[in-house]
Amino acid sequence: MALKRTTVFVADDHPVFRDGLIRAIRSRPEFEVVGEAGDGREALAAIRELEPNVALLDVKMPSIDGPGIAHAVRRDGIPTRVVLISAHAPSDLVYRAISLGAAAYLSKEASREEICDTVAAVARGETRLSPEIQGELVRQIQMRAVDDRPALSPREREVLVLIADGLSAPEIARRLHVSPATIKTHLQGLYEKLGVSDRAAAVASAMRTGLLE
Repeated sequence: MALKRTTVFVADDHPVFRDGLIRAIRSRPEFEVVGEAGDGREALAAIRELEPNVALLDVKMPSIDGPGIAHAVRRDGIPTRVVLISAHAPSDLVYRAISLGAAAYLSKEASREEICDTVAAVARGETRLSPEIQGELVRQIQMRAVDDRPALSPREREVLVLIADGLSAPEIARRLHVSPATIKTHLQGLYEKLGVSDRAAAVASAMRTGLLE
């Protein structure tokens, strides 16, 4: 029985590095390189035409970058799965790449074996990130989780903690030495920012988003 090959398209605007990627892919009998490009727009056009199983793309390319190609592939329903490779892996770039549809993200420091194993895994439907890139992605997710929290004023935070402790509005007013009307104003502001309509929901939402720990 003939070996069913995984078709691979390679794009990188540095010819020497692109040739190295192609040699690495061709070293494995289960892979077949069906095309190459040094420009993002040219790469996307070829991917649309050839529909390779996997596209191995540099993150930074002229005209359309790698994440942009991953987005277009997913948007247009092209069955190709995208592996991105980059000399740098800042957390925001890794997050953008994965959120736009990349199935894997590799460092250009990756070994030939790691690159080929990643291509094979992605062709099987898996998602792959090298350990250091996993760390960058986790950091970005954590940063975004914090950034997505509602921006509460110091007084609103105080009120939130006290309602979580079970105090009523008059009791909070006495504790903070303000009028009950002022506390009601702070509560209304809290409800609006948290997208809730009562105290119990406010506490639940705050605990879920890490505002109460």
